[in-house]
Amino acid sequence: MAANSRIFVARLVGLGVYGPSGESIGKVRDVVAALRLDRQPPRVLGIVVELPNRRPIFVPMLRVAAIESTSVTLATGQVSMRTFELRPTEILVVGQLIGAAVRVATTQAAAHVADAAIEQSRTRDWDITRLAVRERGSRLGRRAPIQVLGWNDVRGTAITDLLGATISSTQQVLLSFEGLKAADAASVLREMPPKARNELADALPDDRLAELLGELPDDDQKEILGHLDENRAADILEAMDPDDAADLLGELNPGVRARLLELMEPEESEGVRRLLQYSSNTAGGLMTPEPIILTPDATVADALARVRVPEHTPALSSMIFVVRPPQATPTGRYLGSVHTQRLLREPPFELVAGVLDTDMAKLSPDASLPEVTRFFATYNLVCAPVVDDDEHLLGAVTVDDVLDHLLPDNWRDQGLGDMVAEDPTGLGQHVS
Repeated sequence: MAANSRIFVARLVGLGVYGPSGESIGKVRDVVAALRLDRQPPRVLGIVVELPNRRPIFVPMLRVAAIESTSVTLATGQVSMRTFELRPTEILVVGQLIGAAVRVATTQAAAHVADAAIEQSRTRDWDITRLAVRERGSRLGRRAPIQVLGWNDVRGTAITDLLGATISSTQQVLLSFEGLKAADAASVLREMPPKARNELADALPDDRLAELLGELPDDDQKEILGHLDENRAADILEAMDPDDAADLLGELNPGVRARLLELMEPEESEGVRRLLQYSSNTAGGLMTPEPIILTPDATVADALARVRVPEHTPALSSMIFVVRPPQATPTGRYLGSVHTQRLLREPPFELVAGVLDTDMAKLSPDASLPEVTRFFATYNLVCAPVVDDDEHLLGAVTVDDVLDHLLPDNWRDQGLGDMVAEDPTGLGQHVS
């Protein structure tokens, strides 16, 4: 991300948006922020990108790799082409907040918002932390100077005005989800009556709903997905991690599964289709087809930059896989891996080819769940490569996916104490 962590939103409008390989995607039109029930700085959800055909799409902030003075670079070239629609609990920073009438809290002077600054927190979320405001009615007809004030030093912003209006119970739940971890929000969703849960699913942004579905039991996943219209269900599956999407599709009847795969973007469905070829209790069924992959001419600095991308889980970020082109799975010949811990001890200009671990064992896509479990225990890993007989990297298995399949099917419905009482190992009957 940009070295300057404070960015004024008005300066982003019109900047070119590019994929990781430099491919042009569109231009920044606006920034989307979430409403909040409290007076804490609103969280930035993403950017509205105008495509060359002038259609606006939404790109989540997690997919933004860098914001520079002249451009915005995404961590992935794969973005949803669905036309952007503003949800009830969201606000456009340029379209609604900038220009809004406000008052300076300390003096009660009337002013208007000239710009809004977003900053990245320690959790890597982006928030609207400051507002640039200009007071009205200055003396001698001169324009008053712009003041940059903290979010809580300004009153009557468009966001607080919207909160002053009547908010439905569904919108209140949405607002209360702000800041909750996915597992905690999914727990709340799971306890809601079916009608309220479906209303909430309709109102949630695609990426957030996809994140919550990954934390729900299979039956709840199927129920919510079945409530959505086909096109949105396909969008949700695209936003899910490929292994989670494959697990969910595997629970559906073949006709519904085929229709949803057909509606997904080809580059999004390809990896999911490959995962569906394997049994869910094998390394091939457990793996993600999108680990961190580099070619041998990449530097240590390149590798560390990829590790820092916030959408990668800690387990995936623990290891870089090095291959011959192509980098998309199934890749060219697998050469070896580099542990992130090792990268931290090497000069930034060193090539990853020079620090490869070529001796680490590999998993076959047909390895059974007990074999995968023993592999992780033997080598003390949290991420492991899955390689076919022709030495192509197919993906990677992470320890969280292994645990998810080792635990009893209803583990999300039970408290930890109940699980321990019923099964002291916490592993059910899966491992032998």
